[in-house]
Amino acid sequence: MLQKTARSRYTGPIEKAEVHPHALVDQGFASDEALAALLDRYPAELFDINLYDYDDDGQSRLRTGARGRLSGAELLEAIKQGRLWVNLRSVERGWPELWQAAMGEFATIQARYPGLKAVRNAGQLILSSPKARVPYHFDAAGVVLFHLRGRKRVFVYPGDELHLPEIAMEQVVARQTTEEVPYARSFEADAQVVDLEPGQALTWPFYAPHRVENLDRFCVSLSMDFQTWPTRFRNGALYANAVARARGHQPRSTDTLGTAGLAARWAASLAFKKLKLMPDQIAGLQRDFEPEVGAVDGAGSINSRS
Repeated sequence: MLQKTARSRYTGPIEKAEVHPHALVDQGFASDEALAALLDRYPAELFDINLYDYDDDGQSRLRTGARGRLSGAELLEAIKQGRLWVNLRSVERGWPELWQAAMGEFATIQARYPGLKAVRNAGQLILSSPKARVPYHFDAAGVVLFHLRGRKRVFVYPGDELHLPEIAMEQVVARQTTEEVPYARSFEADAQVVDLEPGQALTWPFYAPHRVENLDRFCVSLSMDFQTWPTRFRNGALYANAVARARGHQPRSTDTLGTAGLAARWAASLAFKKLKLMPDQIAGLQRDFEPEVGAVDGAGSINSRS
């Protein structure tokens, strides 16, 4: 299902959400056996285990979990039964066979966009419960979402100031907040809606805010983010603006900066990061549950298996 195009200030070569075929499913990466074995060996420090609660207005509250002591097969069962969204970060390190295959698929997709040239790629494997939802957020990179299992609905919104305030972007890029940004139900009238099946990959404009709903099935996707020189420059400018704003200044919007101005602020951001002028507020998020088979939402007390 494709609806209206979601316009963005930072589209790069990708002007709208588009679906592409890929061949990763046929290689067996999303089978129960492969996933259980992967969960057994994946480094615990690369797990993000999330649970989102929502109020009547669609506003979300994030809860984070720890890997816990479940076997890979048990953890997979807890994800299937609950409301969990599990990200296995750094797939390029944790599952190099999948990464190599995905990079081949990425090269084919990249070739469809003249002028698109990734200078850095990274990936996370997403295992999510049948009723899991990811709230309205944006990624500070380009993204290709390779869908491997289940059915998933993605809502892509314009990346203009109304739907994506630049001050909120600064806070995310500077790691003062998580990727969620302000959301209103009125935004739904502006969404481009895409239903993804296994064997399909989705691209969308750089920075476009989006949200995701699983369609009552356990889902597996590989989210590959990539940086280009333009996104690196803009991210650096956003970071530099966050530092300046925290010190009482009113920096110019990155919309008003040309390539030279963005590059200058990117260079400044490297120095600011080295000086640690904006301490990371995300790294210390409190983890308040562990996955547990049979528990409500798949989330048990963090001390329940002591």
